[in-house]
Order: sequence, then C-alpha cells, then structure tokens
Amino acid sequence: MSLPEPRSQGGEPGGHKGAEPHGGSLAGKLNWLRAGVLGANDGIVSTAGLVVGVAAATPTEQTILTAGVAGLAAGAVSMALGEYVSVSTQRDTEQAALVAERRELEVMPEAELAELEDLLESWGLSESTARTAAEEMTARDPLAAHAQVELRIDPAELANPWLAALSSAVSFTLGALVPLLVIVFAPDGVRIPVTFASVLVALAITGTTSAWLGGARRGRAVVRVVLGGALAMVVTYAIGQIFDVAV
Repeated sequence: MSLPEPRSQGGEPGGHKGAEPHGGSLAGKLNWLRAGVLGANDGIVSTAGLVVGVAAATPTEQTILTAGVAGLAAGAVSMALGEYVSVSTQRDTEQAALVAERRELEVMPEAELAELEDLLESWGLSESTARTAAEEMTARDPLAAHAQVELRIDPAELANPWLAALSSAVSFTLGALVPLLVIVFAPDGVRIPVTFASVLVALAITGTTSAWLGGARRGRAVVRVVLGGALAMVVTYAIGQIFDVAV
C-alpha cells in the first residue's frame, strides 16, 4: 500500500511525526537500483585509478593484476561492510518505531484511531470517509495501518542488511571488473589509453542510468561522472609516472 504525503493546512507536506521515514515500495526499489548503479560506478573509478597508476609505474602484467584484484577485494568488502552497518541502523530504527507504535495501540487505541483518522483527512478525505476508512483499516490490522500511513513503513518489507551488503559488494565487483579485465588483456603499447577510453564509456553508461532512475538531466549527470573518473585516472597516472621515474 503506497499513500501520498499528507498535507498540512498550509498545503505543505506535514502531518504527525514529520521526522519519521516516508516512501513507497516503488521508491524503495528505485533507491536499491540507484544504489547498485552507484556501487558499480565506485568500483569502476576506484579500480581504474588504481590499475592505471600501477601501469604507469610498471609494465609488469602480474603486478598490475595483483594490485587490481587486491583493490577490487578491498573495495567490495569495504562497500559491503558500510552498507551492512547503514542498513542495520535503518532496520533497527524501523523496528523500534514499530515497537513504540504497537505499545501506543495497546495503551491508547482510541487516541490512535483518532490520529489515523486525522492523517487520512489530511490527504483530502472527508471526515466521515476518513472515519470509516480508519475504522476498517484498524479492524483489519491496526499495526500495519499505522505503520504504513503514519510511519511510512511496510512491516513485511523491512530493510535487509545482508541483502544490502551482498548487492553492494556485487555491484562494486561488476564495476571493478571493467577496468581490471581491459587493462590485463589490452596490448602492452595501448594498455592505458584503451583502459582510459573503456572506463569513460562505462562511466557514461552508469551516469545515464543513475540520471534516468533519479529523474535528473542525463547530460549533466554524465558529464559529472565522466569528468570525475577522468580526473581520478589522470591523478593516479601522474603518481605512477613519478614513482616510475624515481625507481
């Protein structure tokens, strides 16, 4: 069940417990997809910068491969751990809110019914319709009704930290494989230019995808991510050249 944001009397989003999380199932799925695209983007940029920098310092394929695989593994684990901690905190917050709401329903059911009616009225329902809807929703499942209308939480779809960690690690790995495979299999003489070009194409794709998912302007999003990736590779290439000269 996905409901619109309540309106305050001034027409702005409002209602009870305004600081609590809001969002529907579709928005949640889009956020997961966007997070996956951003994870892949991180994998592309960080691994590309690493292997280009190493390749600028040494032409040894084994060294480049070792550095790339190590960077991929470290990045994937770091992304997974970060996502696990973040989503675990979100899940704990959601569960705490549900526990508090369940307690309120047990202690003051009439007040909670009136609150639900008030929320439904704020979405434009008439007083009588809101009262009927609130009574029917409460009779069916009071906790689910308040969770979805008041807290904007679906008790059946709480955030899964393990799934978040796995998806983050997988998306980072898939992105990291692009520069890693290209630089390993490209001919020695054109290894860095080919990797550079491949990475920019991959970043253009992730930039376009993230802009589409977020409803943003694609051109601006693509330029930002491509320029950022190019800058990262230029910087690490320069560092690699400095170490090559020093050696």
